Amino acid sequence: MIAIIDYGMGNLHSVQKALERLGFEAKATDGAKEILSADKVILPGVGAFGDAMENLRKKELIPVIHQLIEQGTPFLGICLGMQLLFDSSEEHGYHQGLGIFRGHVKRFAGDYKIPHMGWNELNIQQKDHPLFAGIEGGHVYFVHSYYVDVEEKSILLATTDYYQEVPAIVGKNHVIGMQFHPEKSGQVGMKLLDRFAKGEIA
Repeated sequence: MIAIIDYGMGNLHSVQKALERLGFEAKATDGAKEILSADKVILPGVGAFGDAMENLRKKELIPVIHQLIEQGTPFLGICLGMQLLFDSSEEHGYHQGLGIFRGHVKRFAGDYKIPHMGWNELNIQQKDHPLFAGIEGGHVYFVHSYYVDVEEKSILLATTDYYQEVPAIVGKNHVIGMQFHPEKSGQVGMKLLDRFAKGEIA
């Protein structure tokens, strides 16, 4: 079973339905025991970084996520869920993140449209990574005003271009983050979600 962490700030329904279309059992839950016993876990996210961390804290899910990482459970953060994996964010003040990866979340700054919204090309940086087996690239769907300034360049699996290089997929061992919404990204997104759900990510 794939657990989708329900902390009140994610596209739980769309992610769950996408997984079910791929043939996987998925359940949205905030129950620690259920999450810790899942085969794989997804942390979705829509909204503000600080609010998300506060919700996770209130539901006592932060230590649960760290335990999942430590025990080697395949883990996927989507959109805000990817950003939460990093050290901190400047969104509406300074907020600490989960600290799984090194890096800081920053707001796009420039004379161009913010948020970065719509379809953009996925530039695969590590073509031999198992996540990309059978995937050459393509376009995926983004909606975000903040991006991650990644410190560990070795975790950059794919990028996109939006007036600068933007991390699109990060990953190390059994932990993956996707800045875009794979469940809304057509065939490419569904293939990536399928690869994660099958455990073919490390």
